[in-house]
Amino acid sequence: MSIYWFFLFLILLFIELITVNLVSIWFVIGAVFAMLSTTFTDNIILQFLVFVIVSIISLLITKPLVKKFKLAKLEPTNLDRVIGKIGEVTKRIPEFGYGEVKVLGAVWTADSTGEIEVGTKVKVQKIDGVKLIVKEEN
Repeated sequence: MSIYWFFLFLILLFIELITVNLVSIWFVIGAVFAMLSTTFTDNIILQFLVFVIVSIISLLITKPLVKKFKLAKLEPTNLDRVIGKIGEVTKRIPEFGYGEVKVLGAVWTADSTGEIEVGTKVKVQKIDGVKLIVKEEN
């Protein structure tokens, strides 16, 4: 039975190696422990339980660590420089829709919590994808 766990290990490892993100590393670890469990028991149900439990434990242990390292490597881009800047609405921003704002010479799609008319000065709160979230400047 250990040969099946070994093949599963190889398949999952191959999947992990060809993907950019971590997608199956936890199951690779589970397959290794399930393969090791074949030396203690021939019961496939127990081996499968070892696979599932070790995979879940691996996921719970490593997921916060991976998230911590991924967040630590974020670097600001040139686009972040518009946050906090004052712009001018060039196309009306409806309450439940998008308009346009000119900030630092560039025109952006913009969203707001309320309606803002053309010519109004706004402050950029954040960037959400490719649009600015703005607030009317008082």
